[in-house]
Amino acid sequence: MTEAVRNIYCVGRNYRAHAAELGNDVPDQPMIFTKPTHALASIDGGELTLPVDQGEIHYEAELVLHIAKPYTEGIQVDEIVDKYALGIDFTLRDVQNVIKKKGQPWLPAKGFLNSAPISTFRPFPGASKLTEANFQLRQNGQVVQNGNISNMIFDLQTIIDYIAKHYGLGAGDIIYTGTPEGVGPVHHGDRLELLWGEEVFGAVTINI
Repeated sequence: MTEAVRNIYCVGRNYRAHAAELGNDVPDQPMIFTKPTHALASIDGGELTLPVDQGEIHYEAELVLHIAKPYTEGIQVDEIVDKYALGIDFTLRDVQNVIKKKGQPWLPAKGFLNSAPISTFRPFPGASKLTEANFQLRQNGQVVQNGNISNMIFDLQTIIDYIAKHYGLGAGDIIYTGTPEGVGPVHHGDRLELLWGEEVFGAVTINI
């Protein structure tokens, strides 16, 4: 990941089927959390090192938006977003289950080093264009996640407006927009591939 990133915003539970598979309620407003920029890593065909001895680590494939300019009221997605990528929101699921019960922040489960790997950015074709193809995550050649942004609970415009209003949004920020159903654990040596339609956006081998 060579591009300068200011803030990493992430949207939780933004697909109904994913909320259901984890036994979570569907939110009535965007559920936003952040990751430190040190969580970023490149999905470039090489290895990715993840934590050991902290329980299961789950993959969560997501569309990632890159913000090109400061937010102003009324600005549209196609005006403020200049690039998109695919990323993985890695989660220490056992850790998350414990801290959720205690009502503690998600940072230990979501913000660890290399927990936000991301592919190379592509020019943003427009929000409507992105609904024309599904994105996928393959684990050792098998499709485990297959999603379309048209199935989001909160669409891209709603996410951008909400983040800007409550936290601020400007050039250099990126947004992980949520994951579809099919999340599951990764293991040492797993090969993960991210695809948009038929195009492979990137691959990585897991080192645990």
